[in-house]
Amino acid sequence: MRDGVNLARIGVPAVALVSSEFWAQGDFIARSVGMPDVPRVQFPHPVAGSGTDNMRRVAQLIRDEIVAALRGGSGGVR
Repeated sequence: MRDGVNLARIGVPAVALVSSEFWAQGDFIARSVGMPDVPRVQFPHPVAGSGTDNMRRVAQLIRDEIVAALRGGSGGVR
């Protein structure tokens, strides 16, 4: 979350990828640093250690949201 905020602050297009388990924590961080609308996309938890096939499925699941968020569209915060 903080990386997405830091990149957005310097004008680099960025989308924070936040697992469902840490979404509320991401809300807190975004609000606490004054950027509640920083683009982010939620993905299912957990993915770490879940294998290459699952990581590929998750990436396919959220790719359109990531692109939409980068374009400033309807993707992102949900």
